[in-house]
Amino acid sequence: MLNTSMRSYKRLGIYHILKYARKQYINNTIRWKSCSCGNIYFTNQRNENRLFIRNTRVHSTQSDHHRQKVVIETSTPKIVIDKIKVEKSTNENTAETSLALFWREKIDPYIKLSRWDKRTGVYLLYWPCSWSIALASLPGNVPLSTTVETAALFLAGAGLMRGAGCTINDLWDRDIDAKVERTKDRPLVSGAISEKQAITFLGVQLTLGLGVLLQLNCYSVMLGASSMILVITYPLAKRFTNYPQIFLGATFNWGALLGYSAIQGYIEPAVCVPLYLSALAWTVVYDTIYAHQDKRDDARLGIKSTALTFGAHTKPALCGALAVSLGGMALAGHSAGLAAPYYAALAAYAAHAALQIYTLKPDNPDDCAKKFKSNSMVGLIILLGILGGGYQQYIDNRQKHRGNEDLSAARSCFFS
Repeated sequence: MLNTSMRSYKRLGIYHILKYARKQYINNTIRWKSCSCGNIYFTNQRNENRLFIRNTRVHSTQSDHHRQKVVIETSTPKIVIDKIKVEKSTNENTAETSLALFWREKIDPYIKLSRWDKRTGVYLLYWPCSWSIALASLPGNVPLSTTVETAALFLAGAGLMRGAGCTINDLWDRDIDAKVERTKDRPLVSGAISEKQAITFLGVQLTLGLGVLLQLNCYSVMLGASSMILVITYPLAKRFTNYPQIFLGATFNWGALLGYSAIQGYIEPAVCVPLYLSALAWTVVYDTIYAHQDKRDDARLGIKSTALTFGAHTKPALCGALAVSLGGMALAGHSAGLAAPYYAALAAYAAHAALQIYTLKPDNPDDCAKKFKSNSMVGLIILLGILGGGYQQYIDNRQKHRGNEDLSAARSCFFS
């Protein structure tokens, strides 16, 4: 850069100018300096003899040309910058697309097969377990921590076993599901999951479910294992009985028995049996409503359901099932010694279910689906009723047994 500047000075006769300036102004009133860009600047320190030279630039074409060349060689053109931005954005989008593709093709089909994306079924399976656990805790002979741990185990087990039940159902019904509008896009029907993959996935779910079950006492392990007969066979009930919802209720509400035994190590018939039957009748109510979504396809394919069996008498039949459910829950609460808040919860349940039945539109699938999902709130209402109605009893019993708890009944059969 310095050589370029010096050559520029020679061509423009700069030295002659400097020589003349020094003769006229001995005291170096005119000074010059150059910058790296190839320009020369003159500066006048005083304005004697009417000489006014301030920051005068001597232009150098060659230096400007060189500067432009340097700028071009050392900077990135805008088109290259834009290209880099586009490539970076494309790479990020490709990474996101790859992740989304992996999720859609490898993970999501299994979630849909187990219905984990539809949590209502998990809640409906879990609520009877929670009722039973709460009732079993009222004697106060186990600490609160044991109750909470057991409730958490049952929640995990409900998620696993509901997923396993749905997988078994889809394996049995894959040919039927292909002919039903609502189920024709299920993973086994669409080919997103093969039959072999579904069976492997079922094995994983059952293994994890067994791991949860083995955390319970030996009585509960045997009782829970016996429910597998119902879990495997209930999807077939729609082929040979007009009341498959009763089989579903018998399977889905096994936790009403198992929860009590997990805390106490046995079943109290006066409490557990009416609770189980009432939960079964509740299942008939909400699953009959659910079955009305598919009744046209079911009739065409020869599939049986209470929606078709009850037909025009659906509402009176549901009222009868609701009466059985309320009667069983009232009897269970009386046997457990529950107070007024529990019966207030039953009244709320009765009002909710009666309104559902009264406003039900059996020929409207959207209305049926909405009313089916709302039943998850019923389970919570009843649980809150048990907690409120048994609170004082629990506190009194805990005072009696504090320090004398017997944890042997709640101890794991295999891992204690």
